[in-house]
Amino acid sequence: MSQISLTFPDGNARSYNPGVTPAEVAESISKSLAKKAISATVNGRHWDLQWPIDADSTININTMQDDTQALELIRHDLAHIMARAVQEIWPEVRVTIGPVIEKGWYYDFDRKEPFTPEDLGAIEAKMKEIINRRDPVTTEIWERDRAIAYYQANNEPYKVELINAIPGDEPLRMYWHGHWQDLCRGPHLQHTGQVPADAFKLMSVAGAYWRGDSTRPMLQRIYGVAFKNRNDLKAYLTFLEEAEKRDHRKLGREMDLFHMQEEAPGQVFWHPNGWSIYTTLQDYMRRKQRAGGYHEINTPQVVDRKLWEASGHWDKYQHHMFIVEVDESRDGENDDAAIKDKAQTRINALKPMNCPCHVQVFNQGLKSYRDLPLRLAEFGSCARFEPSGALHGIMRVRGFTQDDAHIFCTEDQIQEECARFIDFLADIYRELGFPDFEIRFATRPEKRVGTEESWDYVENALENAIKAVGRDYVLEPGDGAFYGPKLDFYLTDAIGRVWQCGTFQVDPNLPERLGASYIAPNGEKTRPFMLHRACLGSFERFIGILIEEHAGKLPFWLAPRQVVVASIVSDADDYVHEVVAALRAKGVQAEADIRNEKINYKVREHSVGKVPVILACGMKEVEDRSVSLRRLGEKQTRVQTLEETVAALAAEATPPDLA
Repeated sequence: MSQISLTFPDGNARSYNPGVTPAEVAESISKSLAKKAISATVNGRHWDLQWPIDADSTININTMQDDTQALELIRHDLAHIMARAVQEIWPEVRVTIGPVIEKGWYYDFDRKEPFTPEDLGAIEAKMKEIINRRDPVTTEIWERDRAIAYYQANNEPYKVELINAIPGDEPLRMYWHGHWQDLCRGPHLQHTGQVPADAFKLMSVAGAYWRGDSTRPMLQRIYGVAFKNRNDLKAYLTFLEEAEKRDHRKLGREMDLFHMQEEAPGQVFWHPNGWSIYTTLQDYMRRKQRAGGYHEINTPQVVDRKLWEASGHWDKYQHHMFIVEVDESRDGENDDAAIKDKAQTRINALKPMNCPCHVQVFNQGLKSYRDLPLRLAEFGSCARFEPSGALHGIMRVRGFTQDDAHIFCTEDQIQEECARFIDFLADIYRELGFPDFEIRFATRPEKRVGTEESWDYVENALENAIKAVGRDYVLEPGDGAFYGPKLDFYLTDAIGRVWQCGTFQVDPNLPERLGASYIAPNGEKTRPFMLHRACLGSFERFIGILIEEHAGKLPFWLAPRQVVVASIVSDADDYVHEVVAALRAKGVQAEADIRNEKINYKVREHSVGKVPVILACGMKEVEDRSVSLRRLGEKQTRVQTLEETVAALAAEATPPDLA
């Protein structure tokens, strides 16, 4: 019998009989490795220790030290163990699918009665019992007819449907965890005891249609999370608790910032407090952009489809666009809106992005190379259709405003403009409380337009720009747009979440499609490059990030309610109004609270509303012309003169670019 050659990571190779399993390979190396082995990687594929290898291959034996493989197996096995636990407790429940997802897994069940929180506790207990049994995990490949007959006999119609959906040339792999069986591609661990019993938790139950089809049965989906050890699980649960405290939707209600409602899905109703944050941030960005050499413009929100066809968005992006049809023949108030003249109907779209409109502004009048680079900025209101299931507070919306800008330049200006933008962006992020950020450099994709020479030049320009400003970057090969490479800028918040906000993209394609040109030094019309750039991205999303980053305790200059001056006794009411007036005169957003309530009640209420500073005034403060100052999150108060308090808070209220 001819043997096969298996090559290991160190480059050494060994010969084995065809059909050897990774478990046998591990045993041939050492008993210690065989005991630690959990799976293998064969020719780059994750491989069960029980699966045979029939040809020359590369192989690596995985252990619990290999995080990616270990976590995948732990989570996958827990999905099966949970399904087994459910059917051991409630034998009549029918199972469907249970994939691994980020941080854990879910499994969908067909059960008449809804699962309760008490049920989840019972399932967890049964899962730990199964883990402690250390039942072996085995696998076989079955013929299709045998598998269908097995599931029909066991009243598992969902498994029968899954088998019928599997391509005929794909093997049907059956897994047993002890006595319990499931249809699964694998791989899995070798016995249930390899799953850490103290490193998982069942989190929630949700409804889910079978195969995502609303015409099919509604199932119950149980979610779980799992890690390699108890400490990792504890850290993750602590992270979730912290994230819940910081949830911008919860804080938005407490701080009275905004609301959203069914009549305008994915769009924000800004309240005075929220709009104060919005306009303060926008004013800040407007000043920064003016200082950075940008010209602010404003373009229409409703644009004829002809422009979107010319730009290419109509074909590629129409499914994200809100379409508006207008009968141009209607000019009377009493026209029947239900009757349309098709010949006179004009099809428009709410703009999902600003780029084509900015090219139209550039195209007005003859441009010379001396006019370049030309930096056009807009706080552009855009609308994009996002599926209702993807909407998330103000983080993911359908109506939003971008701090969008486009730089029209020559090819040899790209590097300088890129370096200039990175420094510009770094200054903004630093002033907004994010001194560190990550640059990800996405290079040419497989499908692209333009010559290789042009791609080489532009990619080198971006790379040289990053190096010129002394920054590092993460390379993302092949993730660029079809028309050019890009840089994406990622921020990390206070609890470790990563957000993509800024972007810088090189685009020679859109200017060409929309006929943009300038007169070069040789007198010929030449196509400019268009550099798409954003700093904050969506204002809505960035404000959500700020709220969660600071847990609602926004920097003083951004806070919508900066100071509340509260009376301790009613005789101090006049002095309270005097203090408020003095603060407002210096640009501080101050308000009076002279309600007939105890001062502790007022302090507690305004603290929940995340007011940064509360000034309490009683008769002693009136006599001394002082205030008792308490900052959000601090238990101690301190007494200061009115004069020094106004001066200090006025300085604190000054935006960082004006300080």
